[in-house]
Amino acid sequence: MGKTKKNKLSKMKIEVTDLGLVEQMLEDKSVRREARVKMRKPTEEEDDTVIDDKLSRKILTQARKQQEELEEEHGFKKPKDVRPKVVSLGSSKNEDEDSGEESDNIPSDDEDYCEQVKVNPEDEKALEMFMSQNPPVKRTLADIIMEKLTEKQTEIRSQLSEGSELHVEKIDNRITRMYKSIRQILSKYRSGKLPKAFKVIPNLRNWEQILQITEPEEWSAAAMYQATRIFTANLNSKLAQRYFNLILLPRIRDDINEYKRLNFHLYLAIRKSLFKPAAFFKGVLLPLCEAGDCTLREAIIMSSILAKCSIPMLHSAAAILKIAEMNYNGANSIFLRTLFDKKYALPYRVIDAVVHHYIGFRRDKRDLPVLWHQSLLTFVQRYKEDISTEQKEAMMELLRLHTHHKITDEIRRELLLSKCRDVEDGSSTVMQTN
Repeated sequence: MGKTKKNKLSKMKIEVTDLGLVEQMLEDKSVRREARVKMRKPTEEEDDTVIDDKLSRKILTQARKQQEELEEEHGFKKPKDVRPKVVSLGSSKNEDEDSGEESDNIPSDDEDYCEQVKVNPEDEKALEMFMSQNPPVKRTLADIIMEKLTEKQTEIRSQLSEGSELHVEKIDNRITRMYKSIRQILSKYRSGKLPKAFKVIPNLRNWEQILQITEPEEWSAAAMYQATRIFTANLNSKLAQRYFNLILLPRIRDDINEYKRLNFHLYLAIRKSLFKPAAFFKGVLLPLCEAGDCTLREAIIMSSILAKCSIPMLHSAAAILKIAEMNYNGANSIFLRTLFDKKYALPYRVIDAVVHHYIGFRRDKRDLPVLWHQSLLTFVQRYKEDISTEQKEAMMELLRLHTHHKITDEIRRELLLSKCRDVEDGSSTVMQTN
C-alpha cells in the first residue's frame, strides 16, 4: 500500500462550505504557517544598465543618419526652416535649485515664443520720423558708480537714503578678487548652478557696487536670465526697478540691435521681470518710451511679451496713463494698442487721458503712421461706450483732419453706433457728416 497523505488544509484549495463543522473549528484554533515567499536574485539581463554619454551620442547619430536615409529614399526633403531638436541627456534640476523661485513651465522649443520678427521697411521709416532727434545719453551701472565715487564723501552721505540710492563703500581686496573670478564664470555660463557668492549679492547693502565688479555687460544670455530670476525674487520693487533699468534693459536693446531678434534666454528674463509689474513698467517699458529712440523691432518684440503675460489691471492702467501723457513717438502706439487689447475695465481718469492724447493731434500737421490709426481703432472698439458725448464729437472732428483710406471709416462707424456714458436712452447726438 502506498503511503497515506495527510490532509493539509492550509495548502489545499478547499472551500469552507465543503468541510465539516468539527474540521472548521479545528482549523480556526490551529496555528498555520504562512507560505514562504522566495526572493529570486535578479539576473544580469534584468539589471538596468546606464549608458555613458559617448555611446548615447553614437546611438543618436546613427539613428539620425538612418532617418535621413529613409527620407531620401521616400523622396521626403526636410524644410530648411525646421531645426533638429536638441536631445538633452542630462538633468536640468540643478538649474532651478537654490534660486528662490519655482521654474517656468515653458517648452524648450523657443520658436513658439521668440519668433522671427518681420518689419515692414515703410513702417520703419514712418516711425523714424517721430523719433526724438536728441535721445538721452545712456548711463550704465559703471557710469553711475564712478559719478558717485567722484563726489565728496559728505555729499554722498547726505544724499543717500535707505533702500533707494546707491551705497558706495570700500571693498576688501579679497572680495574683489573673488567676484572677478565669478565674472569669468558668468561670461561663459550655459547651465547648472551659480556660485553661492553671486546669489547673496541681492542681500548686500552695496549690491550695485558688487555687481559692477562682475561686469554685467559681459555676462552670457543664460547668466542674465538666472541673475534676473535671483534679483527679481530677492529685491523689493524699488531696487528691482534699478536692476531692470541699469542692467536688463541695455542688454535687451543691444541684443536686438546686434542680432535683429531677441535671444531666448533674454526673452525669459523679461517674462521673469514681469513678476514685479511695477518695477518692470518703471524700469523697462516707460524708460523705453521716454527715450524717444525705440525702434519698430524693439516695440514689436516687447509688445508681444506684454500680450502673452498676465498683468494686473492697476499697473497696466497706470502705464497707459503715463504713456498717454508722454511726447508721442511711434512705439507708444504699439504699446497702447497691446494694452487696449487686454480689455481691462479702465477707470474714467485713464479713459479721459487717452482721449486727450488722441485729440491733441488735431494741431499736428504731419502724416500720422498706420500704427497710430490702428491704436485709435483698437481704443474705440474696446472703450467706445466709456467716453462722453463731448469727447465723441471731438474725436469725430479729429477723424476729418487725419484720415486713412481703410481704417478711418471703421473708426467712424464704431463711434456712430456706440452709446456714450452720459446718455441714458442710447440715442447719439453725433450726426454722420459727409
